[in-house]
Amino acid sequence: MVMRVGGIASGMDIESMVNKLMEAERMPLTRLKQQQTTLTWKRDAFREINSVLLELKNMMTDMKLSTTYKPKTATSTQENAVKATATSNASNGSYEINVTQLATNAMNISTTNTDLKGNDVLDASYHDTYTFYTFDEDGERQTHTFEIKEGDTLNKVFKRITDDKNNNVRAFLDETSGKVVLETTRTGKYNSNGAEITFSEEDNHFFTNVLKLNPANETGGQNATFIYNNGLELESKNNHYTLNDIHFEFNNVTDGNARINVDTDVEQSFDAIMKFVDTYNKAIDIMNSSQTEEKFRDFPPLTDEQKEEMSEEQIKKWEEKAKSGILRGESAIRDSMYALRQSLQSVVETDGEYKLLSQIGISTTINYLDGGKLEVNEEKLKEALRDHPDDVYRLFSNSGTGDNRGLINRFDDTLGRARKQIEEKAGNSTHTLDNYTIGKRMKELNQRISDFEKRMIMVEQRYWNQFTQMEKAIANLNQQSSYLFSQFGEM
Repeated sequence: MVMRVGGIASGMDIESMVNKLMEAERMPLTRLKQQQTTLTWKRDAFREINSVLLELKNMMTDMKLSTTYKPKTATSTQENAVKATATSNASNGSYEINVTQLATNAMNISTTNTDLKGNDVLDASYHDTYTFYTFDEDGERQTHTFEIKEGDTLNKVFKRITDDKNNNVRAFLDETSGKVVLETTRTGKYNSNGAEITFSEEDNHFFTNVLKLNPANETGGQNATFIYNNGLELESKNNHYTLNDIHFEFNNVTDGNARINVDTDVEQSFDAIMKFVDTYNKAIDIMNSSQTEEKFRDFPPLTDEQKEEMSEEQIKKWEEKAKSGILRGESAIRDSMYALRQSLQSVVETDGEYKLLSQIGISTTINYLDGGKLEVNEEKLKEALRDHPDDVYRLFSNSGTGDNRGLINRFDDTLGRARKQIEEKAGNSTHTLDNYTIGKRMKELNQRISDFEKRMIMVEQRYWNQFTQMEKAIANLNQQSSYLFSQFGEM
């Protein structure tokens, strides 16, 4: 920091005079910084609107799905035995399911206790490669091998078998009972002629002598069996099955028939549409407010010096007025708002019950000052979802082109263009100043401010130099005066 002392010869407050002169010189700089602040506020206001539009954009995928408009519920009279879930294409109605047998894993347990503990190292006589077999979906035998190496413990061998994800088998030793368990990790019957896990004869000395296993003792490995609607007998290798777009999950055998009731979940669909309407109204509200807010031109951004003289509450109120109407008249907002509104009000040719959003109870408010916000006749919307869910789906999400294109697809297209237009104007958090219009203006202002501040340093130095020269001249004058007076005194 430069320390300057002035006014010794003249008796004038030079520093105060220079500061006053610099205040006048800095007035253009103050205006530049206010413009800089205004641009920052404008950019942030644009991005706030775009963040709300992003909320809408994130909803578009779900709003295009059939499950949004015709979700199905499936209830079971024996939930502990059989549960069901239905896709949007499932037919409403009742279905009878009688589960007579669950699918199980195949399991082989050693006939007697093994002589080894899990951490016992296997004898060198067992160091070899061993083979066992499982069966694929077509009943074809699949070969699997594992190797016993020097230093291997029984647990290490079991881990080697279990970690091979291709064999669908796990092995372990129950230390308490001393029994070995070899079982499939999948349910179902794959080998129609016998055990699900078999051993070759040459390997029986390890499986039989060490593991005490015999394929003939294998249990389980059966398919789930059930009867559909008292007539169709079916099997499944797993404890689940999909039929007529209904997915059944078996947890136990049923006590006779379990009745599955499938119906349209009107409330779920209604809630999804209402969530979209609420988010849309939020976006329209913030966009419309930006165009109708009063603009206070007598409230420019405050300088740092002005803020120092004000309380926090005063600053807050001032900046509220300074920011008011900052986006007013911006075509990117005005045009986007109009386009979004129009995309939801056009006719959709679907050959269905509905062609307009108003026909299912959704319309714009009669108050034009709302900017086109939507209001919902809940009873009418629920009636449409209950009686004609497929037609509601087509109205919103028909995948055709032109007049056949669904409202949500049109809205999504318009929304993408609106967000792009705003980003071109105000960018996003990942953009540099060169990537958007306001950013380029901010960059230009930053350079002008930087250049101006450098010039202010030179101007201030010039003032000090001038006052210094004046001080020197006054000092010289004072010396000459003193000399003259001293000469008069000697006469």
